Amino acid sequence: MKILVINCGRSFLKFQLIDSETEAVIAKGLCERIGIEGSKLIYTPTGGEKQEIEEPMEDHKKAVSLVIDALTDKETGVLTSLSEINAVGHRLVHGGEKFASSTLINEEVIAAITECNDLAPLHNPANLIGIRACKELMPDVPQAGVFDTAFHQTMPEEAYLYGIPYEYYEKYRIRRYGFHGTSHSYVSARAAEVLGKKYEDLKIIVCHLGNGASVSAVKNGKCVDTSMGLTPLEGLIMGTRSGDIDPAIIEFLAHKEGRSIDEIMAVLNKKSGVLGLSENVSSDFRDLEDGYNNGDANAIRALKTYCYRVAKYVGSYVAAMNGVDVICFTAGIGENAPLVRNFVCEHLGYLGVELDQEANHKRGEDIAITTPESRTTVMVIPTNEELAIARETVRLAV
Repeated sequence: MKILVINCGRSFLKFQLIDSETEAVIAKGLCERIGIEGSKLIYTPTGGEKQEIEEPMEDHKKAVSLVIDALTDKETGVLTSLSEINAVGHRLVHGGEKFASSTLINEEVIAAITECNDLAPLHNPANLIGIRACKELMPDVPQAGVFDTAFHQTMPEEAYLYGIPYEYYEKYRIRRYGFHGTSHSYVSARAAEVLGKKYEDLKIIVCHLGNGASVSAVKNGKCVDTSMGLTPLEGLIMGTRSGDIDPAIIEFLAHKEGRSIDEIMAVLNKKSGVLGLSENVSSDFRDLEDGYNNGDANAIRALKTYCYRVAKYVGSYVAAMNGVDVICFTAGIGENAPLVRNFVCEHLGYLGVELDQEANHKRGEDIAITTPESRTTVMVIPTNEELAIARETVRLAV
């Protein structure tokens, strides 16, 4: 089967075409600046040259149409016709409590996803636009939805409830949901596979460290806690997000700065994290690492604070699971920043963690970065959310 995996944001659409039998990527690409001047399609067939096609895209329907045109192009396409696409898998950010697993998409499911829009107002509407565009252009092709929140629905009540009046949970479903679930699920299962151990027998902590970042505790194959909450703002310090703060800071800043709550929330989401801590050196960890190596105090402060927060969450999840067997680093920073991994692991001596520095500097492979003598195994597992979505789509569509 050939599975088209779609990830729609407000102004972008990422895609991969995957052969489900070999799990090889046939083609991939990105539509960027949808609805904005200067939109273009970046398309790369596997084994072929990357193409950049500047084309106005007034909406996501036009973007999907351009993706299909690229995939079926007589000269550089990888499909002879649209009928070769057997199913479409969509990344969906928020399923609330309605979806504890992936599902085939119909009008009833679309309505349920729409009810979750107020929990993810920036993401869910864009995801739904992508779904409707694909349904209109490929009405007979099965569509599956894979939710970022689904993997975390196994958390026990004591892990997902907040210390606020319970009536707010009952009325508004205010609770911890967590995100990056597809990545946490894939990486934790892959770690067990690489180690040759049963997934159901392990206690695994996954550190998904990218511009958005989260940590999860996976016990016996099920998520029991995760760092992101009602929204992706909670938890770790991130690229531009603050992560955990004293909520009274919002009121304090609103009064001191003469700003509205919405304006303060924009600061916490877009101007905080390592960007804010570094006094705008960068939200890109490559720049921060360069700054660290050059002795830039702002970059050093941001990196150290970031890594300390990651280590604190790792420690709390060791307590939540009463132990840990494997700690995994994944995503853009987790996979590519040995300095960050080193700083985090410096706090894990109580777990008997002993880093293998040579292994810690390797990239792009599933690898243990601890010595054989280390009591706890630390690994780098490159995430593959698109493959995970394709697998779920095949499971549902066949």
